[in-house]
Amino acid sequence: MADLSARSLLSGTAAGPVIATGEALSFWGGVDPATGRVIDVHHPLHGVTITGGILMMPSSRGSCTGSGVLLDLALTGRAPAALVFSEAEDVLTLGALIAAEMFGKSLPVLRLSQATFDALCRAGTARIGETAIEADGLTIPVAPPATATLDLTEDDRAMLDGRDGIAVALAMRITTAMAAQQGARELVDVVQGHIDGCIYASPANLTFAETMAEMGAKVRVPTTMNAISVDRANWQVQGVPPSFGDPAARLADAYVRMGCRPTFTCSPYLLDSAPKTGEAIAWAESNAVIFANTVLGARTAKHPDFLDLCIALTGRAPLSGVYLDEHRKARRVIDVDLPEGIDDAFWPLIGYLAGRAAPDRIPLLRGLAAARPTRDDLKALCAAFGTTSAAPMLHIEGVTPEADGAALPAADRVTITRADMVEVWTMFNEGPAEVELVAIGSPHASLSECAALADALAGRRCHADVAVIVTAGRDVMAEAGDTVARLREGGVQVLPDLCWCSISEPVFPPKTRTLLTNSGKYAHYGPGLSGRTVRFGNLSDCIEAALTGRVPPRRPAWLS
Repeated sequence: MADLSARSLLSGTAAGPVIATGEALSFWGGVDPATGRVIDVHHPLHGVTITGGILMMPSSRGSCTGSGVLLDLALTGRAPAALVFSEAEDVLTLGALIAAEMFGKSLPVLRLSQATFDALCRAGTARIGETAIEADGLTIPVAPPATATLDLTEDDRAMLDGRDGIAVALAMRITTAMAAQQGARELVDVVQGHIDGCIYASPANLTFAETMAEMGAKVRVPTTMNAISVDRANWQVQGVPPSFGDPAARLADAYVRMGCRPTFTCSPYLLDSAPKTGEAIAWAESNAVIFANTVLGARTAKHPDFLDLCIALTGRAPLSGVYLDEHRKARRVIDVDLPEGIDDAFWPLIGYLAGRAAPDRIPLLRGLAAARPTRDDLKALCAAFGTTSAAPMLHIEGVTPEADGAALPAADRVTITRADMVEVWTMFNEGPAEVELVAIGSPHASLSECAALADALAGRRCHADVAVIVTAGRDVMAEAGDTVARLREGGVQVLPDLCWCSISEPVFPPKTRTLLTNSGKYAHYGPGLSGRTVRFGNLSDCIEAALTGRVPPRRPAWLS
């Protein structure tokens, strides 16, 4: 057997049953913080409770909010006993770091070579110590956490030493700790931030934010805010119970008190503050990160919740990952069999498949340029890609700004076939023809998407038994005033602030049994988040369902 070894990322001791999977998991949308049970219906661990286990997986994927879910699990005693990865991982590692740094809750995090990972996966139970892992006759040495000598500026050191207060000092400690585990040698200035941790995914998000606000934290770079969990001005009249609405609103208010701009949108690239090509920014929210890197050519890691605020407080981020040219290259080329006559549903489907084909690396997609994707098409593709891949960006030959020469010489090659598209389409359409809810706006709808929906309705009114809900950012709604009025006249609800990945009853219609969405992202997360049957379709399908209350499961013409 090959030499077995492991490296500790966050030290500690633990023991428990080995819970192993070869597929990355998003804790947000994938794990119920109230129970520790995996709720992602598309994941091999669906239904498994991870509390107290030695959770082994290659890395995490999906939402940056996973760090908040892990922190909540740690604070309530429902966390895994330890996390073991075979690849680089930031989101859950950051959640464990916050648990230890701010709340004294130790949760070991380790990274293993592939051979060591494979050997430990076969064990039934494991005991993790400071210097070794013992598991079913195996003894695996554990090396201490790597230490990197950061080349800090005089200003960095002053922040660390408390010149700007205890909140900034804490933020700098967390930022430098993450920089060390990422192998960074220095920090980089960022020109703006985007906060994902304002979603009330768990009470831990509120605990963190209010603790930082009470310390006097203030952002030092312009910082926008993600969608929150309630319609900030209307949640009381919408019937949201105060037990949820009040802490969700308090969480948003805490970030506003820290100087964040109350944009409340998961599509910050639609704002007038969208970054320019080459700018270093610090965004969280997976779809936004992927769009910023891929389509805008800006530079940001997929920063976990909590680290997003730490960077906004200091204006400094670890200079690692896709901030650096060499890490923005494609290690896999994906050839796409482009069907004739595609419609809007093609793009989220391809994003989802591209993420499955490149779950751990940046890909270059070939074969799509002839279809001339719009910004909305790319938005849908990037969001779906982020549900199945841990990569912070992708390239599309002939479309995205860095695609020329993006593939490394050693990049391998795979193909997305028509059969692959049919398989995922079928998976997303296992449900009845009757539809009680149409869900649009995951990520938040753009001005042109709102207009396309209004035009498609063409003055007709939605069926009385079907709720049609669009979620959009405040800025887009203000700009789309006439369009929003047309939608509302047709019976469509247009909601600000929250999004489909944070919506809850009674704003989410309780009578719903089956919903239809044109979002690949929500088609993936929706079943676990809502407990309902979720089907996927194009805009035309959504209109048919809105007007008639039914649309049979069927392939689009370009897949027939």
